Amino acid sequence: MNEEIELVARRLGLPPVGVGAVVSLLDEGATVPFISRYRKERTGRLDEVAVRNIETALEQVRQFIKRREFIREAIENVSGMTPAIAERLAKASDLTDLEDIYAPFKPKRRTRAQVAREHGLEPLAKIIMSGRSHDLHQAARRFLGKEVEDAEAALAGASDIIAEWASESIRLRNILRKAYRRNGRITSVPVKGKEEEIKTSPFADYADFSRAVSHCPAHIYLALRRGESQGLLRVRYSVAGEDVVEDDLCRAFVPREANRECARIITAAVKDACGRLLKPSVETELASEMKAEADHTSIGIFAENLHRLLMAPPLRNKRILAIDPGFRTGCKVVALDEAGNLLDDTVIYPTPPRNDTEGAARILKKMIENHRLDAIALGNATASRETREFLKLCEVMPAESIFVVSESGASVYSASEVARKEFPDRDVTLRGAVSIGRRLIDPLAELVKIDPKAIGVGQYQHDVDQEALRDALDFEVLSCVNAVGVDVNTASEQLLSYVSGIGPALASNIVRNRAEEGRFTSRSDLKRVPRMGAKAFELSAGFLRVPGGSNRLDDTAVHPESYPLVAQIAREVGLTAEELPGSAVLEKLDAAEIASRLNVGVATVNDLLADLRRPGRDPRLDDASAEAFVPAVSSFEDVRTGMHINGVVKNVTAFGAFVDLGIKVDGLIHISRIPRNRKLAVGTRVDVIVESVDHSRNRIGLALDSL
Repeated sequence: MNEEIELVARRLGLPPVGVGAVVSLLDEGATVPFISRYRKERTGRLDEVAVRNIETALEQVRQFIKRREFIREAIENVSGMTPAIAERLAKASDLTDLEDIYAPFKPKRRTRAQVAREHGLEPLAKIIMSGRSHDLHQAARRFLGKEVEDAEAALAGASDIIAEWASESIRLRNILRKAYRRNGRITSVPVKGKEEEIKTSPFADYADFSRAVSHCPAHIYLALRRGESQGLLRVRYSVAGEDVVEDDLCRAFVPREANRECARIITAAVKDACGRLLKPSVETELASEMKAEADHTSIGIFAENLHRLLMAPPLRNKRILAIDPGFRTGCKVVALDEAGNLLDDTVIYPTPPRNDTEGAARILKKMIENHRLDAIALGNATASRETREFLKLCEVMPAESIFVVSESGASVYSASEVARKEFPDRDVTLRGAVSIGRRLIDPLAELVKIDPKAIGVGQYQHDVDQEALRDALDFEVLSCVNAVGVDVNTASEQLLSYVSGIGPALASNIVRNRAEEGRFTSRSDLKRVPRMGAKAFELSAGFLRVPGGSNRLDDTAVHPESYPLVAQIAREVGLTAEELPGSAVLEKLDAAEIASRLNVGVATVNDLLADLRRPGRDPRLDDASAEAFVPAVSSFEDVRTGMHINGVVKNVTAFGAFVDLGIKVDGLIHISRIPRNRKLAVGTRVDVIVESVDHSRNRIGLALDSL
């Protein structure tokens, strides 16, 4: 079996056959959405999560193999390779194992041990390690010279060499690693001279902090590192029972047959290595591991929150009045049709300082009537509460048709090249209002236009590995876009770029071709687009939709490669392929029976029947609704301890969930106040009880209302 496949399968606990199929498809250029949706027969029905995990693990395994070969070559170049080392390299399972093997051969700066070697003291160190010399001072005198004046200096140099050997011992490193993982502690104190400054900083809670390494949550660890990077905190690692740990290290390194004098020197060298070399190295390694784990946790939370936000239900077939609220500069208002196209725009001043509520109401009523608008999308930033009160009083629309929409990232879009291309002659404030309205019409289509990090649904996003974060969030967008499917005749260039097999360049060609040649009437028309080769078409066609085209199957998730199979199924039930989608006869068909008769995979037939039974299905509408959120409070000053109010989960972190209460300040349900059997996600409607209100720090503590 291929080593890469074997290692990936072992790491993930997946069948090697399925892993091999996925690896082969990935190497052929296939994408994760395509493999998990259209190649189930080859992979053994591995879902998108499994295929994504294989893709990630494959990259790690290839890096591991590349590093192993580099180390093998480096050891051979210094003539250090032995059968034992070759066997250890072959059995190494991760990068830590490899680096432990490489440590004695790695090029070093001029250390104390290296100086001692230059003075010819390595043979003396070997004599001491043999443990059998009964007169070490006499043995040491054989190594005196210009740089080594006496026996004490010789023994000190030999001890430095032994200390380095101890620091490179895999056994000792593993003992110390286990001690830190089991009994390690992480502490923090203010940097000297910063004691007063830290009291008013976000790191006040960490001015005298101590926690077991094994129980330090991701958000706390990232907060400690941020405080350290800002020069406010001094973070340290320690291990309980330090003397016991040192004794364990000495027992593991001192030869059993060593006499008392040799054992004394070796023991002192091990203790020196522990404090000077081993501990700093293992603590650095521990910090790196904790950072990687914290990054993994935080990025996972960010990705899950983003998924929920992108998969929020669209408000279909509604014409929208979108309002970007403001005070002095007024509220920017736009009218949008069902597709999000700009119909009209204006500015109203219903809020202080003008308070022109009558004039504003008159303008809105006229705009709503002229453009037959169905709903209002109101931004949730500055002046949102006051504007909502105005809308409620003037009754231009029923309360259930007024939706408060998050503006997170809207300013990023407004100033972007994408927005300038869409509205070259309009200012950023109008672009922001358009974005607010489009987020209500189709959140996914609008949010793909901005960097996911600007949406604000993560924790410590600037402190985690930025490359890993970007990769995870880009994949989450890719997953959501392909799960929903894209209308090839209305999709923006940004939305198309996330479709499997397309990318930015081909997306630009599709939009340009659509503008020059007119609407696509079938999936086959896509082949006229420059650079849409056979492979790109294969990977993308199933995720592109052509509503109202010449072939009804083009508006389903059925891949063109399966059209002949659909036609065959249709003939057997007395229908045409055009009549089959949505037909009641599909409910009576048995996938296993069809698969057996037509000699195709059951998974393929199951997916075909599911797509045909619900043609044009939007998964975002399966388990969600787009009901309006009507806040129970109007301002932070209205919030009182003991109140029962409603809200919407805005962000989920490792330490709890932030809830949008319809005011400027979000409330926090701490993780300790969320039952283990209760799952909160971005967009979840919740009823909460106010447990605390801190006016000085603008904080609201909440608990879930069990009533």
